[in-house]
Amino acid sequence: MFLRHRPSDERVRNFIDDQRHCRPSYGDLSGFRMDHNRVQLGSGAAAFERARLALTQWKMFDLGWVELCWPDAPIAYGTVIAVRVAHLGFWSLNACRIVEIIDKKGPVRKFGFAYGTLPEHAERGEETFTVEWNSHDDSVWYDVTAYSKPNPLARLGYPLTRSLQKRFARESLASMVRATEG
Repeated sequence: MFLRHRPSDERVRNFIDDQRHCRPSYGDLSGFRMDHNRVQLGSGAAAFERARLALTQWKMFDLGWVELCWPDAPIAYGTVIAVRVAHLGFWSLNACRIVEIIDKKGPVRKFGFAYGTLPEHAERGEETFTVEWNSHDDSVWYDVTAYSKPNPLARLGYPLTRSLQKRFARESLASMVRATEG
């Protein structure tokens, strides 16, 4: 949903309520563009716990031009959120639902989630946010992986859309680094 002015909190709540019962806006992800970005956040158990906490607090969205509605939304299967974005003098609201929780134990511990786009999103696809701790070298990493295709309106401005996707990934990595500094 594209808007000329910043949508009020009430409008965002209504938007989320309207999207809550919608089906995902995509099916099979084959043929979607895949972007994977990764940054090392530190090493050891304490760094992994800081990274895990930052992820549950949605710190990867602390970007200034992107706002998660709402930062207290639980990381739980089925949670619906909206992303409020300011770009080029207008705003957009983009709806997503958490479709997978990741919590893997073993030599490589991994925690995170994937969310999928709902009909009122400029893109179609899924995005996965994970933190991992590799016991072999004690390293802690943050990954963001996106599978996307633009909706018709976003396709018209595809160079801008790609630029915003790359900017989000780059700034999301930096935000997680800031959030987990020990």
